[in-house]
Amino acid sequence: MLVLGTSACGEPGDDRAFVPGEAAREGIAAELGGIDYEVFVTRQLNVFDPEDEQYYRGPPAPPGSAYYGVFLRACALENLERTVNTSTAIKLVDIRGQEYKPMPLDLDNAFAYRRESLGRGECFPNSASASSYGPTGGAMLLFRIPVAETENRPFELEIEGEPPAPRRPPRVARFELDL
Repeated sequence: MLVLGTSACGEPGDDRAFVPGEAAREGIAAELGGIDYEVFVTRQLNVFDPEDEQYYRGPPAPPGSAYYGVFLRACALENLERTVNTSTAIKLVDIRGQEYKPMPLDLDNAFAYRRESLGRGECFPNSASASSYGPTGGAMLLFRIPVAETENRPFELEIEGEPPAPRRPPRVARFELDL
């Protein structure tokens, strides 16, 4: 696995800048396959809360589990000469290596992260969308995690890109989450 990234923000010496080879922090963009991915916030969801019921209209998490929303934005680089697709090869990994896949969300969920084709400078979610204007500022990936496992911090969100060549490992952008 090759971990890549460049900062979309910051000058040398800026303590918010992304360091290639390390997991980016929330609020820092990492480039992968012509797309800057940025995680805005990670937070536990409560389906009985009026705000959170807009993010997920399903049943409560089973006893001993909790739902966590990871809210992110994906923007195609300005210098691209082709369209690019956002990745759907995404998982959450705890410090022991336990992997969690995003839960499927309804197609009509305005906050759901999904595969999108982006042209030069385009972002998902679109800046005029409800998910972009909302308090979380991005599209949501939803994970169900056993409460006991939340002690296995840090959790990292891994976004896998396309392999750079046949029989080569894919590039991966990693984000350390504030879970």
